[in-house]
Amino acid sequence: MLRYLTSGESHGQSLITIIDGIPSNIELNIDDINEELRKRQGGYGRGGRMKIEKDKINIIGGVRGKKTIGSPISFEIKNKDFENWVNFMSPMDEIDRESRIVENVRPGHADLVGCLKYDFDDARNVLERSSARETASRVAVGAICKQVLKNFNIEFTSHVVQIGDIKDDNIYDFDFIKNNVNNSEIRCVNPSLEEKIKNKIDECKKDGDSLGGIVEIRVKNIIPGLGSYTHFDKKIDGQLAMHLMGTQAIKGVEIGIGFEAATKVGSKVMDEISYDKENGIRRKTNNLGGIEGGMTTGEEMIIRCAMKPIPTLYKPLDTINVNTLQSYKASVERSDACAVPACSVVCENVVAFVICQFFLEKLGGDCLEDLQNNYNTYVKRLGDRGWKR
Repeated sequence: MLRYLTSGESHGQSLITIIDGIPSNIELNIDDINEELRKRQGGYGRGGRMKIEKDKINIIGGVRGKKTIGSPISFEIKNKDFENWVNFMSPMDEIDRESRIVENVRPGHADLVGCLKYDFDDARNVLERSSARETASRVAVGAICKQVLKNFNIEFTSHVVQIGDIKDDNIYDFDFIKNNVNNSEIRCVNPSLEEKIKNKIDECKKDGDSLGGIVEIRVKNIIPGLGSYTHFDKKIDGQLAMHLMGTQAIKGVEIGIGFEAATKVGSKVMDEISYDKENGIRRKTNNLGGIEGGMTTGEEMIIRCAMKPIPTLYKPLDTINVNTLQSYKASVERSDACAVPACSVVCENVVAFVICQFFLEKLGGDCLEDLQNNYNTYVKRLGDRGWKR
């Protein structure tokens, strides 16, 4: 079973991650992993923290000579800002607990409920871990998973389809998105919306406010049959929703046309099936986003995530002091006006982990060679039943 654990605080020494279940003999390209981390830190609307951190992965174990060896992979991503926080965040030394105390809890953040649950009088204990800084670890995990899946021609991309009330209603094919998304600071492939969205972010930042939006993740060259209809926790769409909703600030997930399906009659929603000898089994449409009955269909996967505006506002909202219960304005931490472009990178890599998890579960194999043999056998059997890549 593919799994991972992360540890570390936003202003702690490092983010630490252990991944268990990656087969042996997978060649890793550290530049590709670091490129994913770089993209996560980019995007118009990011705050001052991104000028400090230049994230790079340091692989500690589970890899030898650039190839995985089947044992758990451990890595760290150092927090350069820790040197400015040693007196407040040192794990084992005496620290200054007063200068950076957070008592005026922020609406929309984990501050208040975290203090109530864990019995803290300082919300810094909560915000340091609940911070989206932790998503750097998940991006690196996804980037490693992508390097497993590229051996089977599985590709990923993502882009921003909406920020605030500015929406891109165009439909793009996979290759167009992949070839153009990195040319945009917004990660929006419609150049006519670029300046409009930037101006919207600038206005919001000037007002001390923040913006959310919607990102779309696309996955190409998936085989049919990842996931299962046999039990709720084996459904791949259920696991995708869980992992994506477990990503900071995500408040909604839809697959294919998603909520729009509720407004249409069934004949306008279901993807009709056809067959011919040249193309094999095919769908005439892809309204269900490549998933039926909790399983991949072999069509392109289309997933959208709605990100709420970041709750740390430079125009703070009304709140209470968690200790005195008196009314105050919320505390202000260094933050972004808009992190939707970065969110698309994070969600893309979260999806990569889930796909890899189900791929390895379906095909098995302790090493790349066994995995390839199992894959070829399965694809041949699918071909005998009429499915073609």
